[in-house]
Amino acid sequence: MVDQALAFLGTCAVDGKPLSPSRLVDPEWHAFVLHTREYREFCHRVAGRFIDHVPTDEARAGAGEPAMALHRTVEAIRAAGYVVDPELWFASGQAKCTQCHNGCADDPPPPPAAESTL
Repeated sequence: MVDQALAFLGTCAVDGKPLSPSRLVDPEWHAFVLHTREYREFCHRVAGRFIDHVPTDEARAGAGEPAMALHRTVEAIRAAGYVVDPELWFASGQAKCTQCHNGCADDPPPPPAAESTL
């Protein structure tokens, strides 16, 4: 699971799309984040920036979005040249967090609820 979490983070470093780990990969990301100094150094080495861990708001996700996010993430990991372990990605579903805020890490904050188009 550690290698899949590192592949996920390496892909977050180079892919601009919203990505999300699976429920089995996410705990490894959580464990790494708790080692703040090492995590920060890793992020700066592979991404040139800190890769945020952001809980997702299920109410804002559209129907089918979690499955689409997992497929998008797995395809991005493969495109980045990493090996994917399908059992760790598709057996458990999407985790409830991403590296994205409002679409991705560098996006502005989401609009106020009254302006939302979802």
